[in-house]
Parts: sequence; structure tokens; C-alpha cells
Amino acid sequence: MRAGETTTMRTGRGRAVPWAVLGLWIAALVLVGPLAAKLGSVQHDKVTDYLPASADSTQVARIEEKLPGGETTELVLVYHRDGGLGAADRETAARQVAEITRRHKLIGGAPQGIPSKDGTTLMYPVASNEPGANEARRDELVTDVREIARGEGGLSVDVGGTGALATDSGAVYDSLGGPLLYTTVAVVAVLLILIYRSPVLWLVPLVVAGIADYLSMGAAYGLNQVFGTTVSGQSSGVMTILVFGAGTDYALLIVSRYREELRRFERPYEAMLAALRGCGPAVLASSGTVAAGLLCLLAADLNSSRGMGPLGTVGVLCALIAMMTLLPAILVLVGRRVFWPLVPAFGSTPKQRRSLFAAMGGSAGRRPLTVLASGAVLLGALALGSLNLPGPLKQEDSFVTKPESVVAMETVAKSYPGQGSQPIDVITPQGRADETLAAVRSTPGVAGAEKGRTGDGWTEISVFARSAPQSAGETAVIKALRDRLKGSYVGGDSAQQIDLEDTNARDTKIVVPLVLVSVLLILIVLLRSLVAPLLLVVAVVAVWGASLGIGGLLFEPVLGLKGTDPGLGLLSFVFLVALGVDYGIFLLHRMREESLAGAEPATAALTALRTTGGVIASAGLVLAATFAVLTNMGLVQLVQLGFVIAVGVLLDTFLVRTYLVTSASVALRRKVWWPGALSREPAPTGPPRQPETVGAP
Repeated sequence: MRAGETTTMRTGRGRAVPWAVLGLWIAALVLVGPLAAKLGSVQHDKVTDYLPASADSTQVARIEEKLPGGETTELVLVYHRDGGLGAADRETAARQVAEITRRHKLIGGAPQGIPSKDGTTLMYPVASNEPGANEARRDELVTDVREIARGEGGLSVDVGGTGALATDSGAVYDSLGGPLLYTTVAVVAVLLILIYRSPVLWLVPLVVAGIADYLSMGAAYGLNQVFGTTVSGQSSGVMTILVFGAGTDYALLIVSRYREELRRFERPYEAMLAALRGCGPAVLASSGTVAAGLLCLLAADLNSSRGMGPLGTVGVLCALIAMMTLLPAILVLVGRRVFWPLVPAFGSTPKQRRSLFAAMGGSAGRRPLTVLASGAVLLGALALGSLNLPGPLKQEDSFVTKPESVVAMETVAKSYPGQGSQPIDVITPQGRADETLAAVRSTPGVAGAEKGRTGDGWTEISVFARSAPQSAGETAVIKALRDRLKGSYVGGDSAQQIDLEDTNARDTKIVVPLVLVSVLLILIVLLRSLVAPLLLVVAVVAVWGASLGIGGLLFEPVLGLKGTDPGLGLLSFVFLVALGVDYGIFLLHRMREESLAGAEPATAALTALRTTGGVIASAGLVLAATFAVLTNMGLVQLVQLGFVIAVGVLLDTFLVRTYLVTSASVALRRKVWWPGALSREPAPTGPPRQPETVGAP
């Protein structure tokens, strides 16, 4: 075959393959489109979607849904005037409560008002089975009650209770979809424009990430239909963050390597093949570590954590597939001009400019042990701040801006000291209802108890403690009831918080080792070493501790957050370890590549930092910014999770990868590859490389 024929075949393949890939993606989107549009229909934020699968409180919630009338919506109408309620205020309250009773079927008929001892507050407990387990109907009930119960002339009226709290929480989760997506896209777009300094190039990875997000929505719906995977507002929001954050990271690495290869290959198709061969293993391993870490959440007993694992994995894998197929196809089809005005010409040499990462690497290379020790001391000192993390997050403190339900809860707590305002729910076998009721009433700390609905072999008992909700006194009552009532279940809002804390502690002990082992095994296979993987894992664990420490220093003293979400430690660990290892993979994979080409260990380490430093910095900024979007959401648990992960990614990017991993690699020299071949003998000399100094992708 003559040279001209070979060139023609390559040119034809270079055009046909990208168009074929583009066609397959169009077909896939046509098929997935109807499924993606249905994801919202299976997204729920019910109590059971977040509770531990095996806990008492979960069993109570599930059994209550099957009792006559279905799930009970409990509300508390709180009428309050600082100077004391007058006769007109009481008449207003009675008239509004009568209107609510007329318009809605309430359990027990018209509720009776409970006045506070100081005369400032009147509380009406309201319960209804009208909505059942239907969240939309529950929200309609709460909205209608709030429309009726309005204050006049300085009289404040707030609607609280578990039903109102669920409605307010659902409103926050419903707001995640649109604002979260738009804010994430805007943040990524701005950063890509600054990184690429091109009027066109930034749009390509952003569009591909958007397509990957759409694909992930369809895949998430499929998981729900086939395996019953829980889809909540939290898990779908995190899935979107991962698609744009991780996907953009992969795009930055691929585009940077592609631009480097365009200087060595005349045709874009061949340059892209070389780029994918060079960085493909690192991108695949990177996504593999994230997916493996997230799938470890399947071992969690907490429904919200277990559901987040598959959805997060779907997001990462969809981002990987899109960035490894659709992104290269588009880039090849548009050719070099997509880089305008900084077009990499064939055979050209990149401008040698002063590199920040070369300077940073030089300082790490001159005194590696000093840099390593200083960094370790700094991370250890920051980690001590975790001792200052506020205690467990209470329901009334879980919102960034207090909704009406929380205001009502706080008013009741002040006006009715020493009296519980929300029931502890006990579910007992129907044949033992009277016996259980007597045991409940004789339990120390119980102010009163009464039987409720009966059905399907179970009887519901509402218990009121003498202590305020989520206080030490009420917690003691719940634990005492669980000890005394064998064969019965004890649930309710406060019991759910106890179960959340206990289950998160249990899940942490199981999931953390699984994450470490799975990530370590992937790194060993990729890097063919034990020392380098251990170095990366130790580094990301140190980053996690330091990030939590910074949170401890800022959450309550600076940000005014009065509690710590029980799941913060576990979820932040999974994400920081899985995502943080990404940058270590990018760095050490390039270091290994340079070593195989014949570079000395110190030279390989510094060259890897110089050539990948800009990519890692850009990727870290994008990923941190996408998770920082969560800090603008209305729930404290999302704010804390986004803050810790964003801070951790920045620490990992600009301290650990740049200084600590590089200095450790220089200090260990060939031992960093032990027991692989690179540690035992000089690497074979390969063709000299002319790496591009990357200041930005």
C-alpha cells in the first residue's frame, strides 16, 4: 500500500469514527430522553428515604402508613402575643380552628387549645389522615392550614409540627433541582472561560457535561425501576454535582494532553488517539476509584447514604463515558480552530514561560524532608479543629433560614418549659395494647399517653414526655421505652434523630475500611506499587481530617451553625478519599510515564508536577467550586457537606499534591515504586519527550 493510500485511509477514519460516535450519542439521547424526564416522578423525600433501614423509627413510619387512614400528618397551631393573649386573640384562634375543622377531616374532631402558664401562648395540636403518604396532598393540607391560621393586630400565628416540618424540608429539596443545576453550570462556565482563555473551547466540555447529566438522569430512573434504588433530593443533587465536577476534571486532563499531542501530530484524529492512550488509563482509574468508593455506601444501613452510592456512581460513569467518547469526537470534528486564539500548531514548541508549579516543585525538590514534615504538622494542627465541631444537629437547627415550622417549635419550647410538644410514637402488637399502654404510663419521664389507631395487627400509642423535644430528658425516655417494650417499636421525630446518630456511627465503622481497601487495590493495579498507593491514601485521609478541623473552627463561631449533621463525617470521607485520589493518580501516573521513559526519580517527579500542575490546579478549582454550590442551599447538612469537600479539594490540590506528594516522591526516589520493576532497576531509556509546560489547560 502506498503512502498516499495510507494517508487517505487515516483521513477517512478520522472523519468517519467521530461522526459515528456522534450518531450513537444522538440515538442514545433519543432513547434515554423519556426516562430522564421521569426522574422527578420517583424522587421522594419522605422520612423513610433518609432513616436507617432496620431502625425502630423506620419500622414505626412504615407501619403507620398501613394503619387506617394511612400516615398521620401532625400539626401544631401556635398563637402567641408577647404581652399576653387577650379575649379577642382567643376568639380569633377558636374561629380559625373551627374553620380548619370544617374544611378538613381531623382525627378526634375539633382540637382543644392548650394555654401556656404565662398566658402568652395557645397551642392547638392538629392531626389528619387525609394526605396519607401522599407528599403533595400533605403539602396542600399544610398550605391551606397556614392560609387560614393568620395573625391579626400583633398576634403571631405559626404552624409547626412534624407535618409542617416535612413540608418545609421538602420545599428546600424541591428547590435544589433548578437552582443547583443553573448555579453549577454558571460556575463551571466562568471557570472554564478563565482557564481556556478561548471564546469557544469552554463551551465544548460544558455541553458534554450537560449531556452526561441528562444521561445520568435516565440511568438513575432505570435503577429505581429495576432495583428500587432510593432517589431523594439530596442524592440527585449530589449526582448532578459529580457529573459536572468530575466530568469537567476529566475534560481538563484530556484537552490538555490533546493540545500537547497536536504539536506532535499533524492530524487531530491521530493526536486524540495519542492523548487518550496517554491519559486514558489515569482517567479510567480516577473514575474507578470514585465509583468504587461510592459503591461502598451500599454497605450502609442509612437509606439516604445507601441510595447516594448508586446514584453518585451513575453520575461519575456517565461523565466518564461522555468525556472519553463524545468530547474527543467533537474536538476532532471541529479541529485545531477550537483552541483559537491560542492554536497549537503542528511542529511548534510551546512558549517557555515561568511556571508557578515548576517553582513550587523546585522548593519541594531542594528540601523534600523539610517540606514533608512542615506539611504534615500543618495538616495535623488543622485536624485538631475537629474537636471543636458542634454537637449533633437538632431539627430546629437544620435550616439555614428558619421556616415557620421551626419558629413554631421554638415558641412552644419557650412557652411550655418542661413539657413535650411532639409525641413519641409507639407501635405495639394489637393484642398487647393495654399492657403496653400501662407500661408506657409507668415509665419515668412520661407525662401522658393514649391509644390511637389500630389495624393490620398493630396499635398506635402517642406518648408525651415531660421534657422538651430532643433534650437529654426526652432521649432518656425514648431509650427507657425501648428497653421496657420488647416486641414493640418506638419512633417519632426525636427517636429518628437518635437512630440517625447511632446508624451513622455504625456505618462509618463499616464503610470507611471498605473505601480504603477498594481505593488502595485500584491504585496498586494502576501504579504497580505498594508504596505510592499507600502514600496517596494516607495523604487523602490527612486532608479529610484537616478539612473537618477547619469546619470545626468555622461552623459555629463564624457561620453560626449550631450542630453537626451526623452523616458529615462518613459522606465527606467517601467523597474526599475517592475524589482526592484523582489528582494523585494524574500526578503519579505521569511520574511513572516519565520514569519509564528514562528520567531519574527526582526529575520524573518534578517534570510530572510541571506538566500536570496546571491541569490539577484547574481541575481542583472546578471541583471545589461545584461542591461549594451546596453551601448556598437551604439545609445545614448540605452546607456543611459542600464546605468540607470544597475545602478538602483545595487543600489536596494546592498543598498535598503540589508539595507533600512531590516531596515524598523525591525523598523516596525509586522506593516510591516498591516492589515494582521501577524500584529494582533503572528504567529503560525511551525516546526523549518534550513535555509541555502547563500553566493552564
